[in-house]
Amino acid sequence: MLKKFAGWLALIVTAGLLLAFSVCFLLFPALGIQLPFCLPSIQWGCPEEGASASTSVGAISSAPVQNTGEETVPQAHPADPLLEQMTLEEKVGQLFFARCPDTGALEEIQLLHPAGYVLFGRDFEGQTPDSVHSTIASYQQVSEIPLLIGVDEEGGSVVRVSRYEAFRRWPFQSPQELFEEDGSAAFVYDTAEKDRLLADLGINVNLAPVCDVSTDTDDYMYDRTLGQDAEATAEYVRITVEQMVHDNMGAVLKHFPGYGPNDNTHDGIATDTRSLDSYYASDFLPFQAGIAAGAGAVLVSHLIVECMDDRAPASLSAAVHDILRTALDFDGVVMTDDLSMEAIGAFAGDTDAAVLAIQAGNDLLISSDFATQHQAVVDAVRNGVLTEAQIDEHVRRVLDWKQSLGLLSFEDTTTQQDWENAA
Repeated sequence: MLKKFAGWLALIVTAGLLLAFSVCFLLFPALGIQLPFCLPSIQWGCPEEGASASTSVGAISSAPVQNTGEETVPQAHPADPLLEQMTLEEKVGQLFFARCPDTGALEEIQLLHPAGYVLFGRDFEGQTPDSVHSTIASYQQVSEIPLLIGVDEEGGSVVRVSRYEAFRRWPFQSPQELFEEDGSAAFVYDTAEKDRLLADLGINVNLAPVCDVSTDTDDYMYDRTLGQDAEATAEYVRITVEQMVHDNMGAVLKHFPGYGPNDNTHDGIATDTRSLDSYYASDFLPFQAGIAAGAGAVLVSHLIVECMDDRAPASLSAAVHDILRTALDFDGVVMTDDLSMEAIGAFAGDTDAAVLAIQAGNDLLISSDFATQHQAVVDAVRNGVLTEAQIDEHVRRVLDWKQSLGLLSFEDTTTQQDWENAA
């Protein structure tokens, strides 16, 4: 009898304990009371696995979502519909900012599809504003994709257009002359007048301003610079580029990473032995100012800059381009100086130079031997030295620049007729 009573008592106590536990798990969380322990089968009010019992529900909900391991699909570029219609030869053409030939320009455009033409003094000599405008318009009419039409109109010793009275009564002044005349204010009205003159002719890119820092009158580049320290030069560049952006004129910052006190690369190889710190402290400042002001392109010189790459000219150096892209955070068009210069000829032949320039990271190649170098790049893709994906990456940047200058629109630009209308 006593054993039966003990058994019933144990059963009653057990049932009571189970009832008490049930009340705790159901009632306490509803009242906002956190339990000091959890059962695997009951999750209401309990912290997630691995979290401490004192972690709040709010903290859990704001925790970062764990990586599921799924790859993010890259978004399509707005220019991709254009690229899908282009042949390899057409894509490669878009990597060249070619020197305008004396004859046969229309045929060359139709055959090789350049991104654009750079005009020199010979293209304006004996011409009038109307004749130049008409010639450029004829180039645009036969080009399936609107052309960049560029010129070096820096002012001072480098003036391709205003050196001829048919275009301006006197040549544009140098930055040093402008500053002496009216301080920084002169940069605004001088740039605005240049932009109007060039735009009226059909020119949409001025290969300017010169961003090089030089205070030594014996430097090769001195006359083309502001002739002041890095901070003053950076301010000059900022003002000039802001006005060019306002006027929708393509700006090209040159000559990255900074020319400094070095020799003329038109005549042969020149080597800069300065430290990398000196570039960050001085030479990079004007380029940073121009990039921040909205410049669409940077031109890279043919100097060998030992602190960045002691073997290759800057224009053919991946290390130099990496600094421009990462340290200066530039995502626009990077172009070479003219690949026909002796500094390149002494380092690589015509065909090798074009391929090396693309491998280094250039989007545009300024070329005086367009047909030869165009074929060299096409052959490099077909031979596996370059990939078509590399070409596409560079062409996208060139098309982006054209789009930013109002030369084309990515919306519904899927037919030849659309491109002709854009021209």
